[in-house]
Amino acid sequence: MTIVPLRKIAQLGATALAVALASCSEQKPPPSPPPPAVTVAPPVKRTIFDFDEYVGRFVAVNSVEVRARVSGYLDGVHFKDGQLVKQGDLLFTIDKRPFQNAAEQARGNNALARSNLAFTEADFNRAQQLVRDKTITEQVFEQRAQAHRNAQALLNVSAAAVRQAELDLEFTELRAPVSGRIGDRRVSPGNLVTGGTSGNTTLLATIVTIDPIRFEFTFDEASFLRYERLAQNGADDVVSRDGVKIAVKLIDEKDYVHNGRMDFVDNVIDRSTGTIRGRGQFANPNGLFTPGMFARVRVPASAPYEALLVPDLAIGTEQTRKYVLVVGPDDTAVQRYVTLGQVTADNLRVIKDGIGPDDRVVINGLMRARPGQKVTPQAPGATPQAGAPQAAK
Repeated sequence: MTIVPLRKIAQLGATALAVALASCSEQKPPPSPPPPAVTVAPPVKRTIFDFDEYVGRFVAVNSVEVRARVSGYLDGVHFKDGQLVKQGDLLFTIDKRPFQNAAEQARGNNALARSNLAFTEADFNRAQQLVRDKTITEQVFEQRAQAHRNAQALLNVSAAAVRQAELDLEFTELRAPVSGRIGDRRVSPGNLVTGGTSGNTTLLATIVTIDPIRFEFTFDEASFLRYERLAQNGADDVVSRDGVKIAVKLIDEKDYVHNGRMDFVDNVIDRSTGTIRGRGQFANPNGLFTPGMFARVRVPASAPYEALLVPDLAIGTEQTRKYVLVVGPDDTAVQRYVTLGQVTADNLRVIKDGIGPDDRVVINGLMRARPGQKVTPQAPGATPQAGAPQAAK
């Protein structure tokens, strides 16, 4: 076994270290990565309106409680609970027999009154000739004239009784006063129904109209003043009490796809809430809107103006402030704080302040760019440059 001196080992280690250091010094430093590729585009110019959004609910144009006008026993129900009915459709029937008897009795009394009138009229005509011939006294003539007048009055009374009896007979059939959807029956056949005009009449069912339908909502006093001032400044076609185009969306919808028009604004502000009631009307041919249903309404809140818009995805957030990245002439990303407006239906965000119409705004690649750093700007839809990193998919 050969023993290597320690000095020899040290010399070999120093030689190996020198060779390693020499090889490292000969390697070139890695090249710096190219500036990140971002998609830039100028803001979109568009004439738009500002909108306000409120929560409200649908209400029926007409809501009618079906109550009987005559009392009697309910004989039949001629509808299914919850069905659509048309004006004039038969809904309930009350037992007609007592009213038929009353009508026949009234007609009999009317016939008796006619007969009595015919007799008294003939007697009065004879009396006129007899009083001229001095055959009867003036007192007898006046008695016959009074009998004729009484017979005429009794005929009028009996005729009115006939009309009332026939009207009561007609009221035994309860028909739909309006077209709409009827609720469930409140009384089953065989029960006594209290009718008339008093406050204790029996409620049989309720009908609400469906098409068209109204939408009611409330807005605050400050918004009301803003709308009124806009209307006074000539923006009646956008903000007024009648005819303004509005739109609603239901709770399961993303966009305001149902269009209607304002038809009413209340004349007083509620003292307890400081709000005022507005109302719009919408077509509802398919019955999708139901009275009592909640929805959101969008109301025009400004005169038309030209605005700058960028994709909503181009907006960044820094604590409570919003910003966009703008690429300068030297391809350096610059942070611009902006004031935001509404979002349009095509997901563009209105920028009220912070950018100009000629700025190149980063609309894709916001997370790769950093303020103050160089970027590789590309037009929308352009082929990525060689060496530029691809956008993450």
